[in-house]
Amino acid sequence: MERSGHIVADVFTVFAGCWMCAEGTFVPHVFWRMQHSGINKVKELVLDNCRSNEGKIEGLTDEFEELEFLSTINVGLTTVAHLPKLNKLKKLELSDNRISGGLEVLAAKCPNLTHLNLSGNKIKDLSTIEPLKELSTLKSLDLFNCEVTNLNEYRDNVFKLLPQLTYLDGYDKDDKEAPDSDAEVYAEGLDDDEEDEDDVDEEEYDEDTAPGDEEEEEGEEDEEENEEEEEDDLSGEEEEDEDLNDREVDDEDDEEERGQKRKRDLDEEGEDDEDD
Repeated sequence: MERSGHIVADVFTVFAGCWMCAEGTFVPHVFWRMQHSGINKVKELVLDNCRSNEGKIEGLTDEFEELEFLSTINVGLTTVAHLPKLNKLKKLELSDNRISGGLEVLAAKCPNLTHLNLSGNKIKDLSTIEPLKELSTLKSLDLFNCEVTNLNEYRDNVFKLLPQLTYLDGYDKDDKEAPDSDAEVYAEGLDDDEEDEDDVDEEEYDEDTAPGDEEEEEGEEDEEENEEEEEDDLSGEEEEDEDLNDREVDDEDDEEERGQKRKRDLDEEGEDDEDD
């Protein structure tokens, strides 16, 4: 099979393990092209805006035994009766089709379904969705833009009818919005990547200090040395001042002693003259 990047045989794009059909492709041709790629290994299949054959998806068979996600938005479906048995299917997108009933087959065909989107279909009353109570694993149901949403106490009645539901039209019983699991996983991945990058940067910073930081450290060391030298100079000047003061004091003492000695000598001479 010819491949060019993620493009497979002109009609499919494979991205992260998900097969996405080109808009307007005739569905039977899609599966014919997939035969050599291993249908039994496909886990995600997107057929949005493709052309079905009178409301049937020809070629979609139980050979897709590993399929977990199937999207058939706006393909012209009028019933789900022709879906194959997909035991591992968890998420089924059926929005913007013309389905008005026949949902009782889903319990047998997709027994492990957790998310079902029927938005934009021709569902008018609660009895149409009542068979979904047989899907014990169903946690999320979307009925946006269906006439049934206009009924009085629509949300309360749906939660009573389908007690296994956690979210209806994206909100739980307490009007708390359902988390976007895909977005959360993606955000966590980014956070992890950012944390890893930060760790690497910190390690590199520790191992290889930036030149500017080295210059700053050297400058700080030089300043410390200069301060120590200035302190030494000041200490030396103080010692010189003290020595000078000591010498001045000694000189004053010597002069005082000499003056007293001269006075004594003069007194003695005066006494000698009196004796004569």
